Amino acid sequence: MDFKKNDVLTVVIEDIGADGEGIGKVDGFTLFVKDAVIGDEVSVKIMKAKKNYAYAKLEKVLTPSPFRVEPKCAFHKQCGGCQIQAMSYERQLQFKQDKIKGNLVRIGKFEEAFIEQIMEPIVGMEEPFRYRNKAQFPVGTDKDGKPVTGFYAGRTHTIIENTDCFLGVAENKEILEIVLAYMKKEGISAYNEETGKGLVRHILIRTGFASHEIMVCLVINADRLPKEEKLVEGLLQIKNMTSISISVNKERTNVIMGKSVRTLWGSKTISDSIRICEGEDFTPTAKEITFNISPLSFYQVNPKQTEKLYSLALSYAALTGKETVWDLYCGIGTISLFLAQKAKQVYGVEIIPQAIEDARENTQNNGITNAEFFVGKAEEVLPRQYEESGIYADVIVVDPPRKGCDEVCLRTMLQMQPERIVYVSCDSATLARDLRVLCDGGYEVKKVRGVDQFGMTVHCEVCVLLSRKNARLKFI
Repeated sequence: MDFKKNDVLTVVIEDIGADGEGIGKVDGFTLFVKDAVIGDEVSVKIMKAKKNYAYAKLEKVLTPSPFRVEPKCAFHKQCGGCQIQAMSYERQLQFKQDKIKGNLVRIGKFEEAFIEQIMEPIVGMEEPFRYRNKAQFPVGTDKDGKPVTGFYAGRTHTIIENTDCFLGVAENKEILEIVLAYMKKEGISAYNEETGKGLVRHILIRTGFASHEIMVCLVINADRLPKEEKLVEGLLQIKNMTSISISVNKERTNVIMGKSVRTLWGSKTISDSIRICEGEDFTPTAKEITFNISPLSFYQVNPKQTEKLYSLALSYAALTGKETVWDLYCGIGTISLFLAQKAKQVYGVEIIPQAIEDARENTQNNGITNAEFFVGKAEEVLPRQYEESGIYADVIVVDPPRKGCDEVCLRTMLQMQPERIVYVSCDSATLARDLRVLCDGGYEVKKVRGVDQFGMTVHCEVCVLLSRKNARLKFI
């Protein structure tokens, strides 16, 4: 049967798509329905029809899913941040578990029975709200010309006015209101993307969950703010305010942060620490690693789950104190410093020079002497160090961006032939693709476990252990 625009259909939602949209089928024809939840029976109107699928608008929930809940945030439908907030958290975890398994079977070409055998239960959050230690709020203007802030509506640059996102810390609301009051009182304009005019572009807020230190950085389209001392005066009302700065970004770009940061008050950085956990229940130990975080630093946004994720990676690495470990895409050294607790030597590689500077500083601040860092591409640094210095790898840990590992990097890992590879991924689709390459090259997957870092969203981290089947070979 052919379906066309404006057709009204009844469909049962069976799955969730990559952007959080509900997925259902009518006579084999796939429908993507925003705001629908797995288990809903809904009436929908087709808005855009293709040959085998269509995008449809939710007209009415005919029979609510048993997993449907009342969203905590009134803006969840408009905002693109919390795609699945209307689904119970328990069902969110099951969806993510199924999504990981499905990608490994469909994209990685692994047998479903095999994945079910080696896949461990997903690690959920104790509290799936207020977990983000970082938030970047765009600043715009309302219809009356007053500055507002909030989040972009899904797939747009239209700001949904909201100062209290339930994924961020409660202090964000008061901070945003202080900044907006300062802008109104001093007549400071918001940046306009279309014209390139206006002053304040974004407000960055970072919070140390362990230290309770707070950082505020305004991204501006100029070198200075008018009456900067008034901004500082207002923000100092916030308990634990530690760092106030501005970042200059005059470019016509979607990149949020500028290349430079000027501190207005306090420290250039805030600190935070994450603990090493042990056991099946991830019991925190007394051992913690402290990080200095600047406005430009990469640092995991969910520190409580990061403790579990990195502790899992450390467990999978199965270090005895005799191993040489390479940490690829190491960032500021968060995983590296975990690994250094039980490895003989850790080498980190990252292409961003500032991140490596941060990694070296974090290593020194934590009194760690068995971690060394290199700037560059992993596929270039590893062979060079092996050939020039004879440095090999017993274990490789890799934590690439969403696009997965570079093809040359995968080939380099296979040539280096470590005993074990621990792959940490934020995208199970690219993970599945890369695992197939590694397994075709002589490795076998031993364990897979998801860790939910991003409650209320479709995203999930995954940790995988691979073991080498063949003897080590030299670089070819």
